[in-house]
Amino acid sequence: MTSELLQQVRVIDPVAKSDRIADVEICDGVIKAVQDNISEWSNDTQVRDCRGLVLGAGLIDLYSHSGEPGFETRETLSSLLEAAAAGGFTRLCILPDTMPILDNLAAIALIQQKRRELTNPLPKMYVWGALTIGVQGQQMTELAELAKGSVGFADGKPVANLALLRRLLEYLKPVGKPVALWCCDRQLVGNGVMREGTDSIILGLPGNPHFSETTAIAAVIELVAAIGTPVHIMRVSTARSVQLIAQAKAQGLPITASSSWMHLLLDTKSHYNYDPNLRLEPPLGNPRDRLALLEGVRSGVIDAIALDLAPYTYEEKTVAFAEAPPGVIGFELALGLLWQQLVANGQWSALELWRSISLNPANCLQQTIKEICPGNPAELTLFAPQLSWLVEAKTLKSLATNTPWLGQKITGRVVQTWVT
Repeated sequence: MTSELLQQVRVIDPVAKSDRIADVEICDGVIKAVQDNISEWSNDTQVRDCRGLVLGAGLIDLYSHSGEPGFETRETLSSLLEAAAAGGFTRLCILPDTMPILDNLAAIALIQQKRRELTNPLPKMYVWGALTIGVQGQQMTELAELAKGSVGFADGKPVANLALLRRLLEYLKPVGKPVALWCCDRQLVGNGVMREGTDSIILGLPGNPHFSETTAIAAVIELVAAIGTPVHIMRVSTARSVQLIAQAKAQGLPITASSSWMHLLLDTKSHYNYDPNLRLEPPLGNPRDRLALLEGVRSGVIDAIALDLAPYTYEEKTVAFAEAPPGVIGFELALGLLWQQLVANGQWSALELWRSISLNPANCLQQTIKEICPGNPAELTLFAPQLSWLVEAKTLKSLATNTPWLGQKITGRVVQTWVT
């Protein structure tokens, strides 16, 4: 039997909507006690002074890219899950654009078998089943079959054919599983590599207009209004998108949405050093977009923060900005950076942050998380908000290092994760 006592830790419970100082005892992966002060414990209990530390519900990532299978030089399942655990994540969902693509039960069974072969206490891993097959995504997958092995349905690319998207939503309505869509019109994107605006003109980089996203979101909203299938809108990145989603929710449409953590922290002002690690898709928004996203997440119009991790090798990312593949890592960095920028300076409460990166992602996945109370599983994250550390390849669990914070010292780090 293993027993741990965390003394005077700040307990953030988004389910109970509580934020308080308490002693927490954990025994064999189960919460044994949560009290103002625990004065008695067994001789074999590991006692830890946790003043200044934060204990919260385990973090949940809605969607990220895995290197394995197919691109193990970028990231293996083992390194991906170890990085997630090091960042406080207890559940993560993998997008289907691996190699082979997760468009059939055999491919899903293969990646789940690889996960079962990893014996360390690592996060739970769920898989999004592909919506479409083919290079152009012009054909539906066997949706009913994929539903047996997937957390829901998504593609790593936009569904460009609206007639096909209509049929997909009609077929999926009785299935009852989450459907996540990336709303983007590739024809309107053109060769754009950063958000169109004053900064893109000054930097001489091709601009991607905000309406490449909003026209696609408007089309999805119309389909949802007509068909009624609940939809999760991924990768929201513009102020106008937040407005459209707010209007749809006000009309009672079954829509949820998420935005990437990077789009909450940075905007086009960060592009002036042409760092290829900031080449993202969708691109970072203009300052007005970032402020709208922050308010959208805080208010609940945007339900959740997603990591949307995309690992790449050093060689793939060490090219000119416009030539770099879009994507960034961040499991081990996200909580510390979000805390410092949003909570430490008083913009958000700790509960607002934890709700958007733990409770709400679970709700979007039609899952639940438990209160931090006796008898419940210890699916928990212990976080040191004042701990400074240097982001280097040797201090990261991830194989990939494509992050703009590489070589920099940041404040805030997860010190332990309990996975059930």
